[in-house]
Amino acid sequence: MSIIFVGTPPFAVPSLRRLASAGHAISAVVTQPDRAAGRHRTPLPPPVKLAAEELGLRVLQPENLRDPAAVAELRALAPEAIVVVAYGQILRPDVLAIPDRGVLNVHPSLLPRWRGASPIPAGILEGDEQTGVTIMLMDAGMDSGPILSQEAFAIGVNDTAASLSERLSAAGAELLADTLPRWLSREIEPAPQNNSQATTCPLLRKEDGAIDWRLPATDIWRRVRAYNPWPGAYTSLGGELLHIWRAWPLDQESGAEPRTVVEIADALNAELPAEIAPGSAFAVQTGSGILVPLEVQRAGRRVLSADEFRGGVPGLIGSRLGGAE
Repeated sequence: MSIIFVGTPPFAVPSLRRLASAGHAISAVVTQPDRAAGRHRTPLPPPVKLAAEELGLRVLQPENLRDPAAVAELRALAPEAIVVVAYGQILRPDVLAIPDRGVLNVHPSLLPRWRGASPIPAGILEGDEQTGVTIMLMDAGMDSGPILSQEAFAIGVNDTAASLSERLSAAGAELLADTLPRWLSREIEPAPQNNSQATTCPLLRKEDGAIDWRLPATDIWRRVRAYNPWPGAYTSLGGELLHIWRAWPLDQESGAEPRTVVEIADALNAELPAEIAPGSAFAVQTGSGILVPLEVQRAGRRVLSADEFRGGVPGLIGSRLGGAE
């Protein structure tokens, strides 16, 4: 019996490759249509399509899986199971009902915590100490189906959404490869989720990345990490967009107003990451504590370290960044 793989972004590629290497009969790979991108609006294929073609697998790219013709095509393949990894569309009950052994999903959180569209950033924003991957059976709800397997991982202080996504993508592929054959051979009993413990997270918006300097430094630091790589935590300097890609919070008050760029007291040098040379960094006063940018980027320019950026901006100390008063 065969399976159908459904996925779109880079996060899904390791799972597809791992199932193929394990010898599963993948009758088709369903992914989103090619989308126009870049200045010239050139159609670009999804990463899963590129991987599937490299593996010699059949690729289907329906505009959506609400189309009766697309559903009929999947039904005709008579899959034993469907595997979904970050497809980007909600599957309707008529699709969920196609395979005899159901639709399995790789979800990057420890369900029922962080159901929804942005579980990796959500865990960082909330200050969670751990996250993980869950293999679940999809139902008509939002990430509410019974759990087949889980694996937990610590969230490090330097983790970003990008670094966690890479780690969970690889871990999810391995967990899927272990879980799927045991599920197909009926060795696993699904475990219902405890809905009373469920939390949800919405789809990120570009405006979520705008820094409110009235927040505590620790909160802004979490946003810098959670919104890397998208939408990025950003502010402005002299009316020019400024992204902060890495930062470090310090429990220290400068006496200045929030969003003011300040010097870092020599006594705090020991609390900075080892990569920061004493006297080369700067900080921004927040609603509580100061935030030390480590990597910043002005619009259209390359990412700079704190000392590179400070050296190129005369009069930086004492200036005020854009944002809330």
